[in-house]
Amino acid sequence: MSSELMDALRQLAREKNIDEIEMLDRLESTLATTYKKTLDLENDARVTIDRENGRIRVFELVPVGGTEEEPVFEENDITPSDISRFAAQAAKQVITSAIREAEREQIFEEYADRIGDSVTGTVQQSDSRYTLIKIREGVEALLPPAEQPPNERYDHNQRIKALIIDVRKSSANEPSIVVSRTHPNLIKRLFELEVPEIYDGIVEIKSVAREPGLRSKIAVSSRESGLDPVGACVGPKGSRVRMVVAELRGERIDVVPWSETPSAFVGNALSPAKVSTVITNDAEHTATVIVPDDQLSLAIGKEGQNARLAAKLTGWRIDIKSVAQAMESGLAHAIAAGETIVEEGDGRCIAETSDGIRCRNKSLPGKRYCRIHDKEAGASA
Repeated sequence: MSSELMDALRQLAREKNIDEIEMLDRLESTLATTYKKTLDLENDARVTIDRENGRIRVFELVPVGGTEEEPVFEENDITPSDISRFAAQAAKQVITSAIREAEREQIFEEYADRIGDSVTGTVQQSDSRYTLIKIREGVEALLPPAEQPPNERYDHNQRIKALIIDVRKSSANEPSIVVSRTHPNLIKRLFELEVPEIYDGIVEIKSVAREPGLRSKIAVSSRESGLDPVGACVGPKGSRVRMVVAELRGERIDVVPWSETPSAFVGNALSPAKVSTVITNDAEHTATVIVPDDQLSLAIGKEGQNARLAAKLTGWRIDIKSVAQAMESGLAHAIAAGETIVEEGDGRCIAETSDGIRCRNKSLPGKRYCRIHDKEAGASA
């Protein structure tokens, strides 16, 4: 190699943030292996590269004595005349490998502190084994099948958002970043993007319960008195929650008010069902919820989904009974003594659109619907 090539290597090492000494050491090692094979040597070879002028010399290490642990070698200079041709090929291989390793290291350092953040990317490849997401030029993320909601399919160049769940030092053919579309915190990040009050810390998402691709519940509270946290998350005419639902491919999202009172929180978590009484047992961390007879199926939900998500959201084991069942179980006294927490739900109409977005209007006194939806319910009855 010429001194001009050495200067070019140093310049490239600086631009790509590659250790120059390490790169030349690797080049010497690669050339030694190459020449031992090319020259069909019986013994190992050693290659030296002059750091100033780039001159390459090849030596055969011939054992002349010593011990097995500390052998003594005689170095015979066997530098071939066409050494530059082999050196150029080896240099290209080593430099390419070093650049790729340096880029992977830079990606790791850039994203290692971003676990839990959301990223936006485009789908590059998707099959039953994995999905590759291009975050930006030269940076790809892996979306494993286990982190994909069962109802989602991805098309080439489709833009999606995902949550970073792992950043690792990977091999050359594997992305360093692993992302998820099923993690509960993805909903938090999506709401942060759509709801300024959450991003600014005025509204806080206290807990999330999720069955990816199907339905989720989030509990929210406000740090400012007079600010409705549920309304802030839902947005004007449901615009904010609709954007999150669209990103999650129609996953239904219930936004409920958080309460530090367990009975109130459990009752809110079962929305949109109307809850009459919640009886809590702090010692066993269980809650018995009593609902009107016509609200039992709504409180439990399809295949128990609503009750299951409410239990995840609150952390309480919930037993739901209708008024009739409670009376049969001898809970008449408990009902009378229990805390009636949601005489008219949470004060909002329980009607929902086909997209799962709940009406923001106040319900009529003593009823579950607003004036508009009360008429529709009456007409369909």
